[in-house]
Amino acid sequence: MPDSADLPIVSIVALCYNHARFLPAALDSILAQSYPRIEVILVDNASTDGSLAIMQQYAQANPTWRLLAQPRNLGLCAAFNQAYHLSRGEFLLDFATDDVLLPQRIAQQIAAFQQLPPHYGMVYSDAELIDEASQHVRFHFRRTPQGLHPQPASGYVFADVLRRYFISTPTMMMRRATLDELGGYDETLYYEDFDFWVRAARNWAFHFLDEVTTQKRVHPQAMSRRAYRPHDPHLASTIQTCRKALHLCETPDEWDALAVRVRWEMRQAIRWGSNTDAATLYKLLQQTGKLQPLDWILGQWSRLWATT
Repeated sequence: MPDSADLPIVSIVALCYNHARFLPAALDSILAQSYPRIEVILVDNASTDGSLAIMQQYAQANPTWRLLAQPRNLGLCAAFNQAYHLSRGEFLLDFATDDVLLPQRIAQQIAAFQQLPPHYGMVYSDAELIDEASQHVRFHFRRTPQGLHPQPASGYVFADVLRRYFISTPTMMMRRATLDELGGYDETLYYEDFDFWVRAARNWAFHFLDEVTTQKRVHPQAMSRRAYRPHDPHLASTIQTCRKALHLCETPDEWDALAVRVRWEMRQAIRWGSNTDAATLYKLLQQTGKLQPLDWILGQWSRLWATT
C-alpha cells in the first residue's frame, strides 16, 4: 500500500436509529478497518433506545470521530446529507449501524477505484446476509453453474438499475464528485438507494467488485420489510423516482427497462392492496408507451378499487 499520506480520505457516515443492539459490532468494525485514512461521522437520528449513549462512548474514546446527535428524526436522506456536507473525503460510505464492515472493505474498494477511470462514480460488492444473532443466512449473490445470481453489472448501468434489483446497498462506496453532481440524496424521499442508482447511473459508471466486503443484517425492523403496504412511504418514494426516470430515459432499451420496473411495482402494489398507488403506477406505465394487455386489465382493477 502507498504511503498513507498519498491515499484518499474515505468518509464513513454512520447512521443510527434505534440500533443499540447492533451498534458495538458496527462501530468496532470501523475500528478494525485496515485502511488508514478514514474520517468517521456518527449520526444519531433521535434514537429512543439508548443508541446515543453508546455513540457518545465511542466518540469519547476516538477523539477524531464526530458525533451529530439529532434532536428530532430528520429521515434517512436528510440525516445523511447533513453529515455528507460536513465531510471531506474523496469517497463516502453510507453505513447503517445495524450492518458490519469486514476489515478489508475500504482497502479493497479504494484499490478498485484506483484502477478505474474517473467517470466511475460507485463501487459495490457482494455481502453476507446475517440475522439478528449475527448468524449466516446467505450471500447476496448466489453462486450457480450459470454464474452469479442476480447477475451483477458494471459500466454504464442505467437500464440495468431500472429493470432489476442487483446492487447490495450496504456495499456501496460513492465518489464524492458523483454525490456533489447530484446535490446529495433527495431529502423528499423516504429511502435513498433506488433514486441514487437512477440519477447517478445516468452520467456515471458503476463497478462490481467480486468480494464479500460487508455483513448486511436482516431483521424485522428493516425499512424494506414494510414496503408496498397501503400508505407506506417507501412505495411513494419509488413512484417519485420512477417519475424522474421518465425524464432521463433516452433509448428504446431504457424505456423498456422502465416499463419492466413500473409494471413490477404496480403488480406488487395490487398484491398488497395499495390500489391508489397502483393506479398511479398504471398512469406512469401508460407514459412509457409499453402497455401490455394484462396491464390494461390490472390498471382498470386498481382504478376501480382506488375509488371505492
